[in-house]
Amino acid sequence: MPQPEQDPTAEPRCPVTGASRAEPVPLYGQAYKSDPYDLYRELREAGPVHRVRFPSGIAAWLVTGYDAAHHTLNDPRLGKNHALGNDYWRSLASIMPEPQHSQLQVHLLHQDPPKHTDMRRLVLDAFAPRRIEELRPRFQQLADALVDALPDEGGTDLVQGFAAHYPFQVLAEVIGLPPELTVRFDRDWGKVVQPVGPQDPGRPLYEGRLRGLQSYIADVVSHKRAHGEDDLLSRLVIAQERGELSKEELDSVIFQLLVAGQEPVTNQITTMLITLLRHPDQLARLRDEPALMPRAIEELLRYDSAFELTTWRFFAQDSDLHGTRVPAGDSVIVSLCAANRDPEQFPDADTLDLERTPNSHLAFGHGIHFCPGAALARAELQITIGTLLTRLPGLRPAGDLSELVWIPAVLARGVNELPVAYDKRS
Repeated sequence: MPQPEQDPTAEPRCPVTGASRAEPVPLYGQAYKSDPYDLYRELREAGPVHRVRFPSGIAAWLVTGYDAAHHTLNDPRLGKNHALGNDYWRSLASIMPEPQHSQLQVHLLHQDPPKHTDMRRLVLDAFAPRRIEELRPRFQQLADALVDALPDEGGTDLVQGFAAHYPFQVLAEVIGLPPELTVRFDRDWGKVVQPVGPQDPGRPLYEGRLRGLQSYIADVVSHKRAHGEDDLLSRLVIAQERGELSKEELDSVIFQLLVAGQEPVTNQITTMLITLLRHPDQLARLRDEPALMPRAIEELLRYDSAFELTTWRFFAQDSDLHGTRVPAGDSVIVSLCAANRDPEQFPDADTLDLERTPNSHLAFGHGIHFCPGAALARAELQITIGTLLTRLPGLRPAGDLSELVWIPAVLARGVNELPVAYDKRS
């Protein structure tokens, strides 16, 4: 059958979204969140920098491809401080209302050197690889206790039964959050990092979460002032008393610990489990060959990263970014997921290879903003996958994996429900 002639004057269109190349490509919607990799492949093949649009309406510059991402994450011209954003960005993307924006958004992710260097130094010791290894037996106890509470056989929702709780329990041990405050933390507060614009009908609920979390942080600070110990939270409070942190910076760092220290790991547990459930042969192999676990976790991080996109970066002046002119104050975002599936860096990039080596993925970022909790996350993920595969024999989906509802968070990938079936729990 003859093909219709193409209009040579028509604007090229994105095969995946149908959007004109002159229009920002939308990065939202359930189809996109369920599987963004076809879109990322198409964008990556078209070039390293693309104009995209987020649910808030903000348009940004998206970097795809491994080399471009690697260089962008190391580009000293790009800053993270929100003060660098222009009026357009601030009107749409800086959506956390005052006073919370000024009080909770001056943490590490939004700082540049030298302030970033000083703040990062305060938290590094708590997440040092040697300390994390020393705590592994305790982390294993916490994982086993959660599995012990699951039904003996049949099935469960592994988010509500495990993934929603384990990362926060581990985090509490690492940062020194006392049990009476640990049990009070509402996971729903973690949704404050999901965008809800001023006109969104869910805005009142969003603002209520913010107020609840801010009140909780105040209680954490008050407790540590009265009951200081040799732990990270106590050291942060002391640093504020010494003038090394402002009150807003102290609250913001605690905010970052509580939210970034839990939700991304919860989401990464779900993406890893979904990947393995979609590859039952690889799941069985990993269960039978536990020595593969460290390398397998790195491959699962590469294959589907829970941190899909980085947070905003800005140029202080109009600048060239991989051949594209980016105006000062426009937001620049790096797609970690697109970089991690780049076939120029990873042969057979869309294939899950549990023995892949080398595996220089960017799931934890790169450069000065490389995730300080990477060693902790790796330990949690190794323990989680090893424990669930070992203690839930016959682990399999309880339903169609294609019908899972992915969270609408702009930067993250994961699901809030993951029903599974298994044989008798060990």
